[in-house]
Amino acid sequence: MLRHIALLAAALVLASAADLPKEGPLPDSRPEQQAGEDAGKATNKAAKETIDSEKAEAERRAKDDEVKAKERPHEDDKEQAACRTELKAIGATFEEAAAVNDGKACGIDKPVLLTGLAGDIKVEPQATIRCDTALQLARWMDGAVKPSLEAAMPGETITGVAQASAYVCKNRNGAEEGRISEHAFGNAIDIAGFSLKSGKTITVRPADKDSSIEGAFQRAITETACLYFTTVLDPGSDAAHQNHLHLDVKERRGGYRYCW
Repeated sequence: MLRHIALLAAALVLASAADLPKEGPLPDSRPEQQAGEDAGKATNKAAKETIDSEKAEAERRAKDDEVKAKERPHEDDKEQAACRTELKAIGATFEEAAAVNDGKACGIDKPVLLTGLAGDIKVEPQATIRCDTALQLARWMDGAVKPSLEAAMPGETITGVAQASAYVCKNRNGAEEGRISEHAFGNAIDIAGFSLKSGKTITVRPADKDSSIEGAFQRAITETACLYFTTVLDPGSDAAHQNHLHLDVKERRGGYRYCW
């Protein structure tokens, strides 16, 4: 009898054990543990978003550089040889410079280092630009600047041209984003002033309402510059050009010019 009872008890124990789960219930997570897990998930999500954002930004910048590269002039050998012949004939002094390739679309295929203009006028400092830009500067000086100075100040002559910027790899107005500057192609030169034989200096400044003879001279050469350059920006155009004339030879459809 006792033996049967023992066997029955053992059978009940085995039956109960068969119904138990392989793993017992786990205790609820502690609040600090759950908070740590949530923070980890948030960190991983933020890291992924940062990587995705950086990748998208890199792709956008690469596409932007491709667009800018299409704007860069590529110079023909025969045209550049003809330009140099004319630049010499007009009395400018210059040296051949090595090709410039600074990446991000910046550069000049066949630059010149412009050192002077007809009449022993020094370009200070020397300017690395495209021959086309140098030629238009030389034409403007002979055709407009010198005659305007003679009319404004008889007997005076120009001995030096102060340039504030020639070739430089940058966006327009030095902005972080946006369109590339014509300076980045060697298409532009900024004129800050002129040195005269008497020792006097004429400095470019806001002159729209300047009643002095210097103001009249500056307005005259600014207006005539649009006959030689396709873009002319003076101190009245915007805050970025308060102390110089921006002159460039950017090609536009239909010969359109922007003079402001």
